[in-house]
Amino acid sequence: MKTGESNGLRIFSGRHSRELSLRVCEHLGQPLGDAKTIIFPDGEMLVKLEEDVRGRDCYVIISTCEPVNDNLVELLIFTDCLKRASARQVTLVIPYFGYGRQDRKDEGRVPITAKLVANMIAAARADRVLTIDLHAAQIQGFFDLPVDHLSATPVFLDYFTAMREELGDLCLVSPDVGNVKVAEGLANLLSGDLAIINKRRLSGSTVAVGNLIGNVSGKTVLMFDDMISTAGTVCEAAKLVMEHGAHDVIAACTHPVLVGMAMERLADSPISRLVVTDTIPAGTRCDPIRDKLVQLSVGQLLGEAIQRIHENRSVSALFGRTAGMKR
Repeated sequence: MKTGESNGLRIFSGRHSRELSLRVCEHLGQPLGDAKTIIFPDGEMLVKLEEDVRGRDCYVIISTCEPVNDNLVELLIFTDCLKRASARQVTLVIPYFGYGRQDRKDEGRVPITAKLVANMIAAARADRVLTIDLHAAQIQGFFDLPVDHLSATPVFLDYFTAMREELGDLCLVSPDVGNVKVAEGLANLLSGDLAIINKRRLSGSTVAVGNLIGNVSGKTVLMFDDMISTAGTVCEAAKLVMEHGAHDVIAACTHPVLVGMAMERLADSPISRLVVTDTIPAGTRCDPIRDKLVQLSVGQLLGEAIQRIHENRSVSALFGRTAGMKR
């Protein structure tokens, strides 16, 4: 798809989202915007534009993944820089929205940091946010500006549809009740069965996996979630379905956060394949699970969404069969 540079559309990237940004630009048929982020010896950050953006429709692609706070500050400074340079509109493309798990007060004397981040983005004078698979869809309501909430489900659906025959007798397993809607939708589209695992969160990093509801015996199990962080839940769930006679286990998630003991757990688990997207770069940290890892790109999805926003066309029309399949 060619947009040309004369239409006022410009794409910029943060330091840790460059590969994904280049894929977006490739889909749009234009170069990445010219800007640089400078880190001073004391840790302060400066964003400098190397081109004129006056009157242009600008998009900044930055996932607020690890290092979360550095990426968040870069996002805010980038926004301020573009607004002060008289950009006509600034859309923040946040493929992975950090602090998304802090969306409510689940105990006394704790913050709602997802709302705080939304307030900071509004204070920086961003005009719009474009994101993928928020941990809780209601986070959209924290913003006092338009939010386009995309789903990576079409990307996964294309991948698994292409290998459907290889999967054989398939069962979609939701590792928690909150993800049943997505698992059920995929089960219908992939002609598979559905099973559910109930879990109980003991702490921020500890989850107790409970009972399996459904039959997985002799089947290829596909477990899908919005993110995998420490991998405790997905690995325990994989062991559980294997104990119930599953033939194979494939795990999939939009956001490969993969921190703490995640690599060791995944490497030692019965999961044969881990399918993720590039909302968070894999990099060398994923070398211990390289033989299991498949990384799909959301570059085309984001590129098409950006094109539609720029041309004032419907974004929801992107989803077709997968419309409504969000957490």
